[in-house]
Amino acid sequence: MIKNYFKIAFRNLWRHKGFSFINITGLAIGITACFFISMYVAFELSYDRFHTKADRIYRLATDIKTPSETINTEVTSWAFAPNLKADFPEIEAYARVNQSGVLVRKDNIKFQEDNAMFADSGFFKLFDFKFIRGNAATSLSKPLTAVMSKSTAKKYFGDADPVGKSVLMTGKATPVEITGVMEDMPENTGVKADILVSMSTLTQIFDKGIDDRWGNYGAVTYLLLKPGVDAKTLESKFPAFIKKRNGVEEGKRQMFATLLLEPLKDVYLYSKRSPQGSINNVYIFSIVAAFILVIASINFINLTTARSVERAKEVGIRKVVGALKGELAGQFLGESVLICLMAFVLTIILSVVLLPAFNQLSGKVISTGIFSNLLYIAILFITSVGIGLLAGLYPAAVLSSFKPVSVLKGRFSAGNKGNALRKTLVVAQFSISIALIIGTIIVYTQMNYMQTQDLGFSKDQTLVLDTNNDPGKESFVQAVKSMPGVKSVTLSAAIPGGGNAGAYSEIENSKGDLQVANLDLYFVDFDYVKQYGIKIIAGRPFQREFMQTDTAQAMLINEEAAKLFGYSSPQQAIGKRFKQWGREGKIVGVMKDFHYRSLQSKISPLTMRVELNALNLASIKVSSANLKSTLAGIESKWKVAMPDRPYSFFFLDEFFDKQYRSEQRFGKLFLNFAVLAIFISCLGLLGLASYSTYQRTREIGIRKVLGASTTGIVNMLSKDFIKLVGLSFLIATPVAWYFMQKWLQDFAYRINIQWWVPALAGSLALIIALATVSFQAVKAALSNPVKSLRSE
Repeated sequence: MIKNYFKIAFRNLWRHKGFSFINITGLAIGITACFFISMYVAFELSYDRFHTKADRIYRLATDIKTPSETINTEVTSWAFAPNLKADFPEIEAYARVNQSGVLVRKDNIKFQEDNAMFADSGFFKLFDFKFIRGNAATSLSKPLTAVMSKSTAKKYFGDADPVGKSVLMTGKATPVEITGVMEDMPENTGVKADILVSMSTLTQIFDKGIDDRWGNYGAVTYLLLKPGVDAKTLESKFPAFIKKRNGVEEGKRQMFATLLLEPLKDVYLYSKRSPQGSINNVYIFSIVAAFILVIASINFINLTTARSVERAKEVGIRKVVGALKGELAGQFLGESVLICLMAFVLTIILSVVLLPAFNQLSGKVISTGIFSNLLYIAILFITSVGIGLLAGLYPAAVLSSFKPVSVLKGRFSAGNKGNALRKTLVVAQFSISIALIIGTIIVYTQMNYMQTQDLGFSKDQTLVLDTNNDPGKESFVQAVKSMPGVKSVTLSAAIPGGGNAGAYSEIENSKGDLQVANLDLYFVDFDYVKQYGIKIIAGRPFQREFMQTDTAQAMLINEEAAKLFGYSSPQQAIGKRFKQWGREGKIVGVMKDFHYRSLQSKISPLTMRVELNALNLASIKVSSANLKSTLAGIESKWKVAMPDRPYSFFFLDEFFDKQYRSEQRFGKLFLNFAVLAIFISCLGLLGLASYSTYQRTREIGIRKVLGASTTGIVNMLSKDFIKLVGLSFLIATPVAWYFMQKWLQDFAYRINIQWWVPALAGSLALIIALATVSFQAVKAALSNPVKSLRSE
């Protein structure tokens, strides 16, 4: 009997190849898309959850309150961690980390390792990064020791064992012993480095005494709590700790710290202090995955129930000869599962072929292959069978319930209930599709807004090189300035989009008092403001004519800083006193606000000072003509002036735009999956339109004989679907507007959703639906009416 069921199923599928293709292809594409999104969501949720002690690891965050503002930061004072460990037995271990680029040399091999990190000796007690060579417990216990990742060790030592050997680090060529090799850190961790240098190297040699500086913030601190310790209870004890240890100093400086414990598992997606991932994006993609799966399942149900009338006589005859309702339901349910298993096979093929492209699109290696984890195959199989069973229940029930007397007397009509169900499902499909179109338009409009917004400074044709304060930097700058393809050169410690230092500052406010604030600070030279096109709206820029005072007693501030200190106009801030990092002087100019961070963040108060001994970044404005030869000339000048330092550069516009890379990837992923969802909806609509046309073949023939035009017939066949798309538009618009408005809240500078966005989305959906339906409608309208009248 089962063999017979399979025969009937395959014959039926082959007889209706078009419907079968739409069913299987639509379902396979839907499951593949849902599978990829699910892998992406699972990967985002997996960050730092692989550590065995992850439930007990917390990042120590700081809120610093000054008379001017409250600063929410992920870094802590260098002194906090060791003193917390000494005062609180609840803390089992700690690890401070500090990201820092270092120059690494071994013989003739040299690289500027930007992904290096200083780490405390307890690092491997907290984090489970797999060790290949050396002892994890002692590898970072001494000064001038380091651990390399497997790929980094291979870069310097080849296949030889590096443990016990040394490399030279920093511009001073300090020998550092390699005490261990670890596997490359996985993608799904927020604590990532290629080289770990012992923290004692920094605190005892490079910056001796930093452990005792309570007011010096720069370490990211992780605490491992003992089993059973309640984080909130421990957190409540921190204010008394700070008051006891540093209360007097805080009172003098008027900077009061509050310590907070952030669970390690929540840092990547939930922390607003150092945004990396986005839980909103995870929610959105989860909804999109569900939508795509629902659309694919709706197609299956729609097409199967629509075709049910064709099999009415088959059901009637089989019932007459003794087939039971349960047997018929089982057969049709089995056919449903069979189609889904075919879709499963196609899904496997699509997943294997498309996974590399998906990894590239997401910007992460989400998976190396679906066969690398048998759980993936099991999930796909269970999903396919589950869809087959759930989606096949209704068609099986409908088909098996036909009354043989009714269907054998003549043509069977599915009735209003079947039509109502199909219309409801079409509305659901297109509501989802229109919502996705609206979301896609908003995402791309926001991305375009961020990348075309006037930033308030010039970033085009600017080459940036990090000299790391090499002794040869001055001779390099002088040599480059004389090159014909170079327009100008400036040195600084910071560039827009590249981070900045926070500085304890005292600025004279509108009341004449020195007001404490922690302000962003750029160290620059005399050419920085001019080269970057930063506008001075009050006072003057730094000038070489005033070199003696401008290098020691002058400051520029931006408009936001002037507002912070109570000045109603920028001009009022000119000549006001300041104290900052051992310098005292007066404000000589106010800059127009410019976006020195991404548009996700509001413009903050900014100060600028000339500090010629602290400038490591060379910004070179080049001409677009003969760019290749200009770059080659700059490289040759570099090699002459700084032969021991590897040559590398980046263009500022590309570097600044990297801040939006995650949003760009989100937009591309969203667009691709939205297109897939719309495509699957169109497949279903094409099948329904084809079937609807087939059902009305004789009616079309009669109308044509009576003089109906092709246009009239096309309109007749299309108008019902147009009404459904219109209803979908009314449902989708408010839902999409609500969710995308919430998504936009993550951006400090954002678009307003205009009326034309839903209007455009609705128009696109209507055009897509009309194109899909009209294809079948026109085909039917142009057919020979004689053949149409013979169809029944």
